[in-house]
Amino acid sequence: MQIIRDRDRDFELRLAEACAASSLFDPEIERRTREIVDAVRDRGDAALLEYTERFDGARLRADQLEVTRAERMTAALKADETLRTAVREVLRNVTAFARRSRRRNWQMRNSHGAVVGEKFDPFQRVGIYIPGGKAPLISTALMTIPLAKVAGCPEIVVCTPCNREGAVDPALLYAASAAGATEIYRVGGAQAIAALAYGTATIRPVQKIFGPGNAYVVMAKRLLVGQVSIDLLPGPSEVLVLADDTADPRLVAADMLAQAEHGSGEERVWLVTTSGRVLRGVERQLRKQVQSLERRSLIQTVLERNTWLIQVRDLETAVRIVNRLAPEHCEVHTRQPARVAEGIRTAGALFLGPWSPTVLGDYVAGPSHTLPTGGAGISFAGLTVDQFQRRTSVVTYDRTALRKALPVVREMARREGLSAHARSAELRFE
Repeated sequence: MQIIRDRDRDFELRLAEACAASSLFDPEIERRTREIVDAVRDRGDAALLEYTERFDGARLRADQLEVTRAERMTAALKADETLRTAVREVLRNVTAFARRSRRRNWQMRNSHGAVVGEKFDPFQRVGIYIPGGKAPLISTALMTIPLAKVAGCPEIVVCTPCNREGAVDPALLYAASAAGATEIYRVGGAQAIAALAYGTATIRPVQKIFGPGNAYVVMAKRLLVGQVSIDLLPGPSEVLVLADDTADPRLVAADMLAQAEHGSGEERVWLVTTSGRVLRGVERQLRKQVQSLERRSLIQTVLERNTWLIQVRDLETAVRIVNRLAPEHCEVHTRQPARVAEGIRTAGALFLGPWSPTVLGDYVAGPSHTLPTGGAGISFAGLTVDQFQRRTSVVTYDRTALRKALPVVREMARREGLSAHARSAELRFE
């Protein structure tokens, strides 16, 4: 891990390294991903089967790509009551949050007395990617699919990787089915994103693609913007802890390690603190706690490559650094955390106080855990239910309202040299 203090002579240079773009813009990842995307576009199912064997070790036929109804029923039967209870509670919170934030049709009268407004229709066919390689992300199924269901999307298509035997984790299958998936395919990686965008003989194309993934999945989404709509660019996990001298190093370290354990090696974790004591304590706790974790070797990679402990002189400076980094998750361990958080404007999600670890957002709090990474939070927000809705403006004039608008229409058309524009309105009164 790297330790940076604002009194260091090379502080700005090393801070720039800590803020450097993630794998989202890696040229070698882009080249490899483009090859996969083009192959799926050109060869469809044949390319999917080839990549499934190469990357997942499973030899399948095209008619085996879709998870069958029988497999989904078997997964449901295997789900014990503990899993069922957990899934129900997560669905309750996620669904309630989504219903509260769903956009609704509205109307108003404009200056001419005409009725104008917006209507929001669900996308008719959406694709949702659920990572399932090193860890079957059951939580992602519960943080994405219910939003599509609340929005009213009739076709909710899930893609997720399989194991060497061609099977999908049964708990993940159960969660996806319980959440409302209408189709599930055992296809992962960039090839799954390409299949959802272009379509193949087996997988029909979708209107919009959602969900997080590794660097290749996120790169595929970036390359396919325009061919298909996408939600955002949620790549390998990130967490930043903003701490003053009241923070508990033991808790801070545990929360940083939790986000480092996803397994891609591209995860990024930061501590930004005003306290040298807290920085030293977090460093010790990171080294101590990692020794007892099951994924120790994976986490060590992140600690060595993508972990920064940054000390600054005051909270104002700390907040500026947070906004520059635009972290996926930002925990605020300070006095008056809500007040400090008012200045944070680029984080994907905020977790305020020592009793709000990021893991609550990962699993059960209610807002979706699909969030922007790699600095994309500067311009992207996290996943919300309205992203599953398509907006249309609606304009309704009558004769009286059009007559009131006619002088402005004539003037604007004259100024722009577009006489047919004015004529289309004038003709109605001849």
